[in-house]
Order: sequence, then C-alpha cells, then structure tokens
Amino acid sequence: MDAIDLSLVELLRGNARLSYAELARQVGLSAPAVHERVGKLEASGVIRAYRAEVQPEAIGLRVTALIGIVEDSNADTDDVLEAFRQMPEIESCYFMAGVESFLLKARVGTIAELEQLIVRLNRTPGVASTRTGIALSTKWENRPQPVEPPAS
Repeated sequence: MDAIDLSLVELLRGNARLSYAELARQVGLSAPAVHERVGKLEASGVIRAYRAEVQPEAIGLRVTALIGIVEDSNADTDDVLEAFRQMPEIESCYFMAGVESFLLKARVGTIAELEQLIVRLNRTPGVASTRTGIALSTKWENRPQPVEPPAS
C-alpha cells in the first residue's frame, strides 16, 4: 500500500458512502484510477465490508454486555467458536491471553434476554465458566484510528 491507498482507506473509514469522484478529488487522481485502487483494496482484503452503523437502542438492543469465557481444558476451540457463531446476540468475539479464553460483546433487548444468553453459554460444551459485565452506557465505540504507513 502506498500513501494514496492509505488516504483512500482513511477517507472510506470516515465515510464509506463517498463517491469515486469525491475520493478522486481528495486524493488527486481520476475517478477510474480510484475505482481500480479501491477494487484492489477490496480484493486483497484490506477493505472487508461496508455497513451502516446504527444506534443499538433504536433497534431494540438496550443492553450491552461483555462476557468473559473460561474454556474447559478438554474443549475443542473450533467447536466452541462455532457454537458462539450460532448465537446472533454475540456481536464480537476476541481470543484472549490470560485466564479467560474469549471475550464476547453481546447486545440484547432486556436483562432477561441476557440471562437466557448466559445460561446458553454456560451450557455450551467446552465452556467452563462465564463472567459478565453490563455496560451502563456507551461513550464511544468503533472509533477509527488514524491510518499509519506500515514500518519498513
């Protein structure tokens, strides 16, 4: 990736709806050249997706929880991950260093729904225990960091 690619990534992270013409104007290239570069960034996996970021509360997801998972020592990690993938309430899953093997971010409508999710998680083969924290409010999330050129 060169400086223009980095600029395109930065611009699209700020507003993925920018037209090729507007991107071109901002980076000093033609729209077809920008279209080609963005296509290459998509094909190489640098740009993975475009999506609408919505306010969770507006769609009924009023409770955000962070759930630490301690994996059973005999667990098959792939099977545990597949079980998590089947739970639509789980928005993010991180593999962790330390006592907890995974940290999950889940969104549900009510505390009762969170309780049901925690019961399902604890009944999942390979899960030894869970530890849950409930977010009282979200100050920010998904804040993009500035794109820096890779170190050579």
